[in-house]
Amino acid sequence: MTQQSVDSGTAVGSGVDAGPWWQDSVGYEIYVRSFADSDGDGIGDLAGIADKLGYLSDLGIDFIWVTPFYPSPMADWGYDVADFCGVDPAFGSLADLDRLLDQAHERSMRVVIDVVPNHTSHQHAWFRSAQADPNGPYRDYYIWRDPAPDGGPPNNWVGYFGGSAWTLDEASGQYYLHLFLPEQPDLNWRNPAVHEEFDGIIRFWLDRGVDGFRIDVAGGLVKDVDLRSNPEIGVWDPAGTRWEQWESFDHLYDVFQPESLDIFRRWRSIVDEYGAWLMGETYTLEPEGLARLVPGDGLHSGFWFEPMHIDWDVDQIRKALVPPADLLGDRLLWAASSHDMPRSPTHFGGGDQGRSRTLALNVLFSCLPGVPVFYQGEELGLVDGIVPPSAKLDPVGSEGDVAAGRDGCRTPMPWRPGGQNGFTEGTPWLSSSQRDEDETAEAQAVEAGSWYHQYRSLLAARRGIGPLTGEDVHWEDDGVGPVVRYRRGPVSVAANVSDEPVTVPVSGSVGLVFSMAGVVHVDGCVELPAHGAAIWT
Repeated sequence: MTQQSVDSGTAVGSGVDAGPWWQDSVGYEIYVRSFADSDGDGIGDLAGIADKLGYLSDLGIDFIWVTPFYPSPMADWGYDVADFCGVDPAFGSLADLDRLLDQAHERSMRVVIDVVPNHTSHQHAWFRSAQADPNGPYRDYYIWRDPAPDGGPPNNWVGYFGGSAWTLDEASGQYYLHLFLPEQPDLNWRNPAVHEEFDGIIRFWLDRGVDGFRIDVAGGLVKDVDLRSNPEIGVWDPAGTRWEQWESFDHLYDVFQPESLDIFRRWRSIVDEYGAWLMGETYTLEPEGLARLVPGDGLHSGFWFEPMHIDWDVDQIRKALVPPADLLGDRLLWAASSHDMPRSPTHFGGGDQGRSRTLALNVLFSCLPGVPVFYQGEELGLVDGIVPPSAKLDPVGSEGDVAAGRDGCRTPMPWRPGGQNGFTEGTPWLSSSQRDEDETAEAQAVEAGSWYHQYRSLLAARRGIGPLTGEDVHWEDDGVGPVVRYRRGPVSVAANVSDEPVTVPVSGSVGLVFSMAGVVHVDGCVELPAHGAAIWT
């Protein structure tokens, strides 16, 4: 069993008055199945992550967030957990996890892991006991209800993936609730025994040296005590897309119940003992909604998802940056991509245009209050991989409809030219087209001006600027024009959102600390190319 080898709770090498370790840090999300395969079975694993820590350290990453590695039947690729205190053999062992923690800490790198508290796998021992014995103690670990008078589901709730959120258990004649797949039954967080179970789970991982937790479905844990139907604000069509189905209802009773905050406060009292971090998958597109989920005494930080939904439009970008930054400050987690959404370069138009836009957005993130988190391969400018319809694996979306699912953003990481792009010596778990040589980490590492080197330079510049904690953000673009621009402490940041070059007037002496290709500093101005961005002091 490992112990933390970096100072608990404060920035590495910092004095007694330093803030928490995650302050002014940069994170990197690792989708474990697709990152690096160490044993040739086609599935990324914990040992593969450990092998790449040098790459991540050289890039400038301070912490990694590792997606679920627990035992699972993989109905939702690990987010259906069958044992919260183990490692699935496909990913390695607890010993591999311990080695990863030790090797990361030796590099002063932290490790954050996913906790999935909204639901379990239907193969979890708790749910199997709940099904087998309706009068037993585990029945109330989940949410069961008798059918409606017509024999149908108890209310009108739909799942995030579409369809009714209820499945009939034929043996007992009752329905059980699942906001995701039927294979992911929701836990009953109104049962004190569930709280006790997760207190133990969190301490189990903290005692092994884990530095923090990303809380999956942070807004959905507690449900309305009476399980009232949600108001229908549109016509629900079971054949519609999952987004259309979800947006047909005003979700007053199934998610965002205030009692969830009490769970986070309870966990906060535990993690504070270890100097660990709680960050949430806080899926709301309203800054005020995010502020309610992250009030400051529970979750330390929450992901802000609006940047994954906007068009490349200056007004939309301002709306996605200004209100949350002003309202939430250091409680924010900034991300342009994730394992659940199309990669940002694809979302923003594809090719080098999409890559430039994504880098410019990350430049804007870089000096705002909060913590930026990159998704694996973002530093290479990766667009979504191409998965043939016959190879679709994501349970989201209709059969054969690859675009409706998340496979494209989950294709294996391209490490080097050649077979399987160096991800594995075997057959990858997810079939996709070979990446071009210039998309691989090996090729970009030796190419001056590559996307990898631009991101590496961005993170080095951010590190060189030093802590900006406590410095206010001053927006300097007046909310008009094609350039989003702000100043924070000694630093100015600007990005040109238009398709034409723009000249930004500056006063006094200017020193560029980071600039995208094509940025020019001449007397009295900084010239930004289309979709270009720069940081100066």
